[in-house]
Amino acid sequence: MQNIQLPSKSLELAVNEISKLPGIGKKNALRLALYILRQDESFAKGLSESIYHLKTDVRFCKKCHTISDTDICDICANPARDNSIVCVVENVKDVLLIERTNQYKGLYHVLGGVISPIEGISPMDLNISSFMERIATGEIKEVIFALPVTTEGDTTSFYLFKKLQDFPSVKISMLARGVSVGDELEYTDEITLARSLQNRVVYSVNL
Repeated sequence: MQNIQLPSKSLELAVNEISKLPGIGKKNALRLALYILRQDESFAKGLSESIYHLKTDVRFCKKCHTISDTDICDICANPARDNSIVCVVENVKDVLLIERTNQYKGLYHVLGGVISPIEGISPMDLNISSFMERIATGEIKEVIFALPVTTEGDTTSFYLFKKLQDFPSVKISMLARGVSVGDELEYTDEITLARSLQNRVVYSVNL
């Protein structure tokens, strides 16, 4: 693809930008660019405007850090949710996945990643300080670790577990091991995830 001379600078620019998306190589970027080119102008305008508004209008909830259109997301603002339980997840995709199970009625806290020394991600890079601030209010009675069943996920869970030892009244649990070792939540089917939530177990460093 790098050796192909594209007939238009505009096409080349579009291909270069599209190929910056994760999982999109130059070949697929060219295919997508040509598809857009075949559509009418309203399609291209709508696509570009939606991407622009995605970047400029979408906010992150000041409480749980999930995506929202307002300062406080609909989940955190919902009085029907159980605000005594917080499920700690890696990213926004995990919130969406758990919500699809219709089995969890508590709140969330999105860390924005997991601790990974190899990738240079330390606890300071994650939304941990705001999480501990929520714990310090005394409103939270249970914390559920729903992090990836990976070395990085387990390291993050253990780090949070140690931090939570200063709050002995807080119950600490984790998803039942219906989630396969080495898996991200996004690769877990909804039935397995729902059962893992329902049958969650007390967190133990020996698991």
